[in-house]
Amino acid sequence: MAKLTRLLTLALPLLVAGCAVELQNTEMVARERAQLAGPSGSVYTGWRIFQDKCAACHGSAATGGKGAPDLLQRVREIGPHRFVSLVLTRYDWNLPALPAADVAREAALEAILQRQQGALTMPAWQGEPSVNVHIADLYAYLSARAAGTQGPGRPAP
Repeated sequence: MAKLTRLLTLALPLLVAGCAVELQNTEMVARERAQLAGPSGSVYTGWRIFQDKCAACHGSAATGGKGAPDLLQRVREIGPHRFVSLVLTRYDWNLPALPAADVAREAALEAILQRQQGALTMPAWQGEPSVNVHIADLYAYLSARAAGTQGPGRPAP
């Protein structure tokens, strides 16, 4: 009986330690899953790109300004693929009536593209290298703002 007691005395701490390791492993897996479920990209880098390219119209906190919408509400409604499509290829045009004649039509379109006529309110950013390369970062920042996990100020690098 004394031998069994000594064996249990030695085995019990190892058993408890094994449970603690299992609990830590479960917590680590949960953290990894949460990271994978969130958007890829750097919130800090996305904030930098946003401040450089988007804040002038959408406001430094992404809550709208100068006729540009609140992006937090919009990002809550769309997923990452739609976000990329909208940012890289979308133009919102406020066009004057275009003439039917081909030459006049081409001249009118050129004036619009040169911002001499009409208003181009949301540029497509596909030709801008810093936006194109950091589109996942931009989405990470805006989705963190939309989810409330990032405040309006500068995120930690």
